[in-house]
Amino acid sequence: MALKTGAHLYSNRQRTKEAMSDARLMHARKMANGESEYQGKLLEHQRADYKDEFVLIILSAPIIVLAYGVFSDSPEVLDKIDVFFEHFKNLPMWFTTLWITVVAAIFGIKGTQVFRNGGTKDKEKK
Repeated sequence: MALKTGAHLYSNRQRTKEAMSDARLMHARKMANGESEYQGKLLEHQRADYKDEFVLIILSAPIIVLAYGVFSDSPEVLDKIDVFFEHFKNLPMWFTTLWITVVAAIFGIKGTQVFRNGGTKDKEKK
């Protein structure tokens, strides 16, 4: 019985390898014909990448700072937070655009399309 189970597992493993090989071949043909974009290595790279978490922490930092200011009950802290956000609001447009594009790229959104189409929600409505 153990031998039969082992043979069955080995057979399944071989069929899985064949199916994966066929899938890779089909994907390569689609890429060669221009029907599909290359995604394999990109997806493998993104699995072990910590950029997403880093960007999420950076984007969450202002919320944490605001929460600290509110719960600290210190007028000095709140004044400093107001100054920070006033300076943040006055950042140049090129920097804001660059930042949005980089963040969108990290999360797999084509940032240029967001600007070109006026947002993804507008695109869905059309």
